[in-house]
Amino acid sequence: MILGLSFALVCALGTNLSSLFKARGAVLARPIRVRHPLRSATNLFRQRWFAIGWILALFAWGLHIEALARAPLSSVQVVLSGGLVFLAVLAERFFGYHLTRRQWLGVTLTAAGLAVIGVTATAEGPQRSSLAALIAVETAILALGVGLVRISTRRDIEHRGEALLLAIAAGVLFGVSDVAIKYLTHAHGPVFGLLSPWTLTALISFVVSFYASARSLQIGLAIEVIAITSVAANLSAILGGILVFGEPIGSGAVGIIGRLLAFGLVIAGAALVPAPLRATSDHPAQPTVAR
Repeated sequence: MILGLSFALVCALGTNLSSLFKARGAVLARPIRVRHPLRSATNLFRQRWFAIGWILALFAWGLHIEALARAPLSSVQVVLSGGLVFLAVLAERFFGYHLTRRQWLGVTLTAAGLAVIGVTATAEGPQRSSLAALIAVETAILALGVGLVRISTRRDIEHRGEALLLAIAAGVLFGVSDVAIKYLTHAHGPVFGLLSPWTLTALISFVVSFYASARSLQIGLAIEVIAITSVAANLSAILGGILVFGEPIGSGAVGIIGRLLAFGLVIAGAALVPAPLRATSDHPAQPTVAR
């Protein structure tokens, strides 16, 4: 399990660095048009920074799959949520953002929560999952993500509200994909279980979250959007780990209490990080997104 969590830690670094690169490229691309998905994707990848970000994201995704195959889903996602620490440091040191005391408090709380989770970690037992719970959780979270995307298209919603809705939608849909991938890493069947409805579920969630995330980066504040997407993805995947795979919260009374407090610290820290970060230079003009 330690190796899996190590993969998750490196994945967290790569994921957040790639998100900052993608944010830099997304605001330079033409507005995403829902009716022209292929053209919109092409315009995004024509931006060098966005393309670099996605190459790095693919590497991080490979590490993520390895982590999911070797460690409990909830533990992997909590480590990934610690990527907010990397996000904060990288944003301030290399991308021209300034963190206030509130943001650094959030980083400290997140780091403390991760330390407690690491101390109270238990070895993963035999892989088990509930198909009924998998169907229920995946359906509910997928419906939530698609619903948020639909609400974001309303014309009476301002750009910042639209960006936040899309960031949450992208996050929960990434979570759907993570739960499905975790299930597939231990699945049996044709081509090691890849010929499965859950492969299709993971792909659909990934595609929708790709456009939702890119759109949110185009019209929202980069650090705020990235942080909210990360928190939503981690919380939905942690919930899936507990409900679908029966992953224990902890071992013994002390371990359970310690982990519950640690989860609270991670969530509280994540809530403090997103705003009000601001770039040292003027925020680039936000392009109008065609509906």
